[in-house]
Amino acid sequence: MAEWIGIDRRARRCYGFDEVALVPGLQTINPNEVDTRVNIAGIEVNVPILAASMDGVVDVNFAITMGKLGGIAVLNLDGVQTRYEDPGEILSQIAKATPAEATQILQKIYQPKIQEKLIAKRVEQIKSAGVPAVVSCIPQNAERFSQIAAEAGASLFIVQSQVSSPKHISTEYKVVDYGQLCANSRIPIAIGNAVTYEMALQLMELGASAVFIGVGPGAACTTRGVLGIGVPQITATVDCAAARDHYYRRKGKYVPIVTDGGMRIGGEVCKAFAAGADAVMIGSAFAKAKEAPGGGYHWGMATSHANLPRGTRIHVGQMGTLEEILFGPAKVDDGSQNLMGALKTSMGSVGAANIKAMHEVEIIIANSFQSEGKVFQMSQRVGMGK
Repeated sequence: MAEWIGIDRRARRCYGFDEVALVPGLQTINPNEVDTRVNIAGIEVNVPILAASMDGVVDVNFAITMGKLGGIAVLNLDGVQTRYEDPGEILSQIAKATPAEATQILQKIYQPKIQEKLIAKRVEQIKSAGVPAVVSCIPQNAERFSQIAAEAGASLFIVQSQVSSPKHISTEYKVVDYGQLCANSRIPIAIGNAVTYEMALQLMELGASAVFIGVGPGAACTTRGVLGIGVPQITATVDCAAARDHYYRRKGKYVPIVTDGGMRIGGEVCKAFAAGADAVMIGSAFAKAKEAPGGGYHWGMATSHANLPRGTRIHVGQMGTLEEILFGPAKVDDGSQNLMGALKTSMGSVGAANIKAMHEVEIIIANSFQSEGKVFQMSQRVGMGK
């Protein structure tokens, strides 16, 4: 698969969502009769699309609404929800900032220390609504925050960083021991993010209950431009799914993988499942919901870095309710609403009765997939031409 890129140096060809397509099946199924249920670290959901742990996407109210619709929204414990008792005014400042001011305002807003009492309070608020409370933080805070979250009743704790290396080296701060963290936790621990077979497999071996896949594909993320690192999501998902399957054959334990980022529309969600994802995590599509706390704005978790921001604030607008984005009826023509309807219809067309059957769907390389026959859409900037 590798090609020569110079003397004694080869590079592997990798693929993203725009470069592949799914092949219809010999058998098709009524979309209303496919099964989208998945189990993520002990939480069974009907909606295998998680809302990303980003401050412009998820707050307590959004998490509750998502849970009642059958899905999971992940609350960021390193963000404004745990730094401010009432984050409403803070979020308003971010929304009102000009593009030139946005990054500096974000850097300033994220300077106050996290209040541990607010971690427990937010978890309890979500839990009291009768839905799973799922939260995340960076590795440096994981040991302490996971204990607080577990005591408050969280169902799942996610340790997320740009790259979750199981062999991180630092003399400046204490390095989290993922194996010890998973072994000692009262609740399941998921870890991300990874993009390679080897890293996903090692995280599973350390005890991760789920592994999140993706480095830099998010709409508000600039990691790939700033640092030059990342692997396109189709290849990253296929490789990490292979690690999951190998681990299952060897250990008898199935560790789900969650493709995180890079999906804007229903077709890309469907391709992620065909590549091997057990669930997907989305930010920008949900940032457009009327219930999202960002008020039509979206920014990455690393945007506020004091010295090297790796994200930007983007305006995504408000296009409908969370229910419309998930279940329709769609009011737009570009596939960004009724994501579950798109998933079910795609599953029916390829003959996949459930999510695991989607993993067996034939995928082809299709460089003309986005443009073939779409000249009028492209010229008029409608549908697939947006």
